[in-house]
Amino acid sequence: DDDDEDRLLAGLNEAFSDPIFQNAGLSGEDLHELATGNPVLADAVTLLYRAYRDAESRAEEAAGAFAIDGVITRDGDRAHAGEAPPPIEQTRDFLQAHGNYFGGLDEAAERLHEELTRGSDDLYTGLSSRLAQRHVLRVQIMPTDVMGALLRRLDRHGGRVLMSEVLEQPARSFQLAFQLATLEQRDAIEDALADSPLIGEDALRLARISLANYFAAAVLMPYGAFLKAAEDLGYDLEMLGRRFAASFEQVCHRLTTLRRPGEAGPPFFMIRADVAGNISKRFAGDAFPFSRHGGACPRWNVHDVFRSPGRVQTQIVRLPSNETYFSIARTVRRPGRHYGALDQELAVGLGCDIRYADRLVYARGLDLEDDRNITPIGINCRLCERPDCLERAHPPLRKKLVMDENRRTASPFAFAFD
Repeated sequence: DDDDEDRLLAGLNEAFSDPIFQNAGLSGEDLHELATGNPVLADAVTLLYRAYRDAESRAEEAAGAFAIDGVITRDGDRAHAGEAPPPIEQTRDFLQAHGNYFGGLDEAAERLHEELTRGSDDLYTGLSSRLAQRHVLRVQIMPTDVMGALLRRLDRHGGRVLMSEVLEQPARSFQLAFQLATLEQRDAIEDALADSPLIGEDALRLARISLANYFAAAVLMPYGAFLKAAEDLGYDLEMLGRRFAASFEQVCHRLTTLRRPGEAGPPFFMIRADVAGNISKRFAGDAFPFSRHGGACPRWNVHDVFRSPGRVQTQIVRLPSNETYFSIARTVRRPGRHYGALDQELAVGLGCDIRYADRLVYARGLDLEDDRNITPIGINCRLCERPDCLERAHPPLRKKLVMDENRRTASPFAFAFD
């Protein structure tokens, strides 16, 4: 379908942007023909390229770890090519291959939500009662000087689910729903993993945790009710959070999972980054060319929101391949555990293809086709070949740098075009 084709094209574009293919002479039409004509081969090419990049990154890291006074020791030449990709990359690829949607877990979460809120809208009380009655586990909120860095702990011996007082109410409900997933949804989680290509126990364990998180979010925001509310509210993120007692980040994450056949929402993608640009979350119900190596484009408003914390910003962005997206971004704050502790400020970005933007309250009144409202961005600096970017941090990999002491361009790097 179209989603699979977009995913394949994004993977092929990432692979063939690498300098090793700079003389291959491949065009966008060639990549499109491969993705549509032989999707199995296109998928294999993408997997092979990512394995190559992961192995190369690990080799570089190992070489750096064994560097002494600029000399690489013999230990730095260890081979990594035969190793499996890191568990987090395996899990992200597994989720993306499923379009970040798992129907069995979603349906089970809807049934549980209905059961727990029958006669009452207090989901937290329903979750606590379920744990007590069915699993003989009482919920206990504990002070931070007892919990330390822990937010939740299952005390099987004492028959308790311990939660830190630092958690706000949406997070408390989420943690209880997660605990129920580990106790009641083991078979459904294993079914979802049955066809996974995950290698190693660490990757499998991380995937199980991710699926339990998926179930927990679906309990807080059951599919049918959440999608209807989202459509009625024009995907107003803060109103959805109030209606379902969920945080801004939880709502954004949930929107990337609404891919039920015949009842799908817009295919959103989501990213979470810190002030240094480190990406700690990326999810997509549709293909989006996230950067797997290096940061995201500095022109993307996901970075700009740190200048105005707590305020939603919107942006229309266009990639060099001419795909255009509508982007929403805002900071979220995680308070420190005590007075004097530093708060953690993170940026959450949510976006979708421009053709869905008119369904969003954030796009009302905007001319979505006016080029003056569109910000050109790249995947990241090394893969972007826009010559006039003032924010460029690295030269493009596929272009030759031009060194001329008699000229200075606005961009920090000047490079030659064929």
